[in-house]
Amino acid sequence: MELQDIRWNDQAREKILLDADRALQEAVREAASTLSGSDKDQVYKFLFEKLKDQFVDFQPGPDLTKYAEAVAGGELGSAASA
Repeated sequence: MELQDIRWNDQAREKILLDADRALQEAVREAASTLSGSDKDQVYKFLFEKLKDQFVDFQPGPDLTKYAEAVAGGELGSAASA
C-alpha cells in the first residue's frame, strides 16, 4: 500500500463536506444577522475569524468573498436571519 492510497471512504468524505458546508452556512447566517449594513471587508473578516480555527490549514478562496459580498449587499434570503 502506498501513502497516496490512504484516504477517507466516500461516505466519510461526504460527511466531512456536509459538516464543512454547515459550518460555512452557520457563519454566513450569523454574519447576516449581526452585521447587517456592514461593508464586505468587515463581513469577510468576521467570516474568516469564525471559520479559520474550524479547519486544518484553512485557506479562504473566492467563496468567502462571494458570501461576504452577499451579506454586505443584503442579498441573502429571509431564512438566513432565522
